[in-house]
Amino acid sequence: MIDEKPYNDCKWHSAPSSDKMVAERKANLFMDTRKDLLQVESLTKTYGKGANQTEALKGISFRVLEGEFLGIMGASGSGKTTLLSCIATMLKPTSGKIILRGQDISGFRGGKLADYRGKEIGYLFQEFELLDNLTARENITLPLALHGVTARQAEQEIQAIASLLDIVPVLDKFPSQMSGGQKQRVAAARALISDPDILLADEPTGALDSKNSKILLDKLATVNSTQNKTIMMVTHDANAASYCSRILFIQDGQLFHELRRNVESESTADFYERIVTVMAQLGGGSANVL
Repeated sequence: MIDEKPYNDCKWHSAPSSDKMVAERKANLFMDTRKDLLQVESLTKTYGKGANQTEALKGISFRVLEGEFLGIMGASGSGKTTLLSCIATMLKPTSGKIILRGQDISGFRGGKLADYRGKEIGYLFQEFELLDNLTARENITLPLALHGVTARQAEQEIQAIASLLDIVPVLDKFPSQMSGGQKQRVAAARALISDPDILLADEPTGALDSKNSKILLDKLATVNSTQNKTIMMVTHDANAASYCSRILFIQDGQLFHELRRNVESESTADFYERIVTVMAQLGGGSANVL
């Protein structure tokens, strides 16, 4: 039995576990000296009223550190996408707090809310969400244009992010002229062009084949490691999750389990095996984690 847990509402201490898993868990309990970037405190989200109420989030609390690559996994309907949507302010939580750099975002209104959405967070969608009548360059600079920055003024930043993501050849092409992998990397460039504090990614490899998924994940890992960019990624895929430095598993709107990767000594392949083992130990195997 696992007898240590980082969160009051985390149920992993009651989950069956091998001695090896317990040892791995204890070995990865460490004090991280990085500062908190994001804090989620007792977050709840309820849909409907009366007998038709559904609790999507049930008092979730956790923190995200500066420069962390955090993965969120859980079964379909577990609340992981609801959680991401609340942080992105696409949904309003029923109660609780979301604090970014010491500021409770629930109090943001008007220009402050627009600045939060346009400058402090970047959002990477599963289905790209590019505007078909704009070129890649125009799609990338759209967040800047909404804040009065022209493409000419941002040309240096455009070239830098396009070079990093290997999309320079498609900058003047329309989405219909790009592959799926190119579209998602253009979408990633759009999410990063404003240099947000945190990148929120919702199943970013869900519409990609294995080759393009690996390319995208390699690029995101590079952005995380070389630019200290904080990334929070929802995924159903253990392979995608293996690129993360930490994974939170959500079940029925609550934190269920946590897994940490020793980035300096543990390969993504080794971490993948631990993810699959945990998924099997927690019940249902990898097919049950959506």
